[in-house]
Amino acid sequence: MTDEDQQERVDSTATDPTATDSATLDPAAPSIAVNAAGGAAPGLEPGAAMPATDRHPPTGAMSAERLAMKALEARLLGGERKLRRREVAAGAGLSLLSARKLWRALGFPNFGDEDVAFTERDQAALSTVVDLVRAGKLTEEAAISVTRSIGQMTDRMVVWQIEALVEDMVHEQGVTDAVARKRLVNELPALVDALEEVLVYSWRRQLNAGVQRLAVRAEAGLQASEEGREGDEDDAPLPLARAVGFADLVSYTSLSRRMNEKTLARLVQRFENKCAEIISVGGGRLVKTVGDEVLYIAETPAAGAEISLALAEAFTEDEILPEARVAMVWGRILSRLGDIYGPTVNLAARLTTLADPGTVLVDSMTASALEHDERFVMIPQDPQNVRGFGEIHPVRLTRGRGKGLVLD
Repeated sequence: MTDEDQQERVDSTATDPTATDSATLDPAAPSIAVNAAGGAAPGLEPGAAMPATDRHPPTGAMSAERLAMKALEARLLGGERKLRRREVAAGAGLSLLSARKLWRALGFPNFGDEDVAFTERDQAALSTVVDLVRAGKLTEEAAISVTRSIGQMTDRMVVWQIEALVEDMVHEQGVTDAVARKRLVNELPALVDALEEVLVYSWRRQLNAGVQRLAVRAEAGLQASEEGREGDEDDAPLPLARAVGFADLVSYTSLSRRMNEKTLARLVQRFENKCAEIISVGGGRLVKTVGDEVLYIAETPAAGAEISLALAEAFTEDEILPEARVAMVWGRILSRLGDIYGPTVNLAARLTTLADPGTVLVDSMTASALEHDERFVMIPQDPQNVRGFGEIHPVRLTRGRGKGLVLD
């Protein structure tokens, strides 16, 4: 138990007579009745707590802006905030400490005891997660990890969506950024249902694809990765075989210093959109973007090679974006928390810094896996000493027969 958890245990039990001694989502804990209307809620909604002093608004008419915000909040949260955190935890049959673990996993702020911050939907959602643990379908650790995935992904998603809508209003309506952000409150109600429907649809499709990629076809990838290996490689114990690639824009830092905010935003958006399109068409997955760099994976060496060549070619031909350095390595990885780890990832990152602008580098083992594929030509490069790997033998990957990826 961390010092933070120990302090929370003290804080919770010292002020909450209903708190249990358990710091876990204990399936054997006495269950307190849950609101029958709970059901399977899509998730807990974050938001600033209403201070105790604001529970009774001042007399007088509210502004139209304030009324619109209250109406939007009630729709998104499933009703008016009426419950304090202890009431929600008790309703779900949890100690406050256990409830706070789940709220922290979702990325919620630390509400105070007197903050009227929750609705009945919050209680139903908390009960939904707890019931999975009590039924033995998830361990506590798995429940918190899955909950954290929802919190982190939806947080990034809504920030992305809000900024996209604001930017569109600025461009199409000719208003300032500040005005657009205020207008967003009135624009969102017409979009909520459609966005929610597409979100659930996409999640189901992605879950199906993920099961195929990470479970059904995982063994085939490991068998394919055996060729050319001796079994004592650093990545040997890792559970998934993947082609791991990086693409890094050349001179991005110096370019960004000379650009204003709007121009830089368009450059970044153009870079991410082009990467996402090429990686998707190539059957890969975009793991993450970090400023001027994108990390992606594919299930086979050939798919990774096609994506890598397409990325290098696309940025070389782009009239706005600079060229990119690209590297790809076929090996084993660990997939956790939506990210990937292992020596394969590190080697691909190191190779990216060695690549010339507009070119793709692979390591010798990846080159061996591709050497009999007529779609690719390998050109050995001079050996290089790479930090953490010693001497490696990079190989430049170029296009052989065929047209490569075809983008619509």
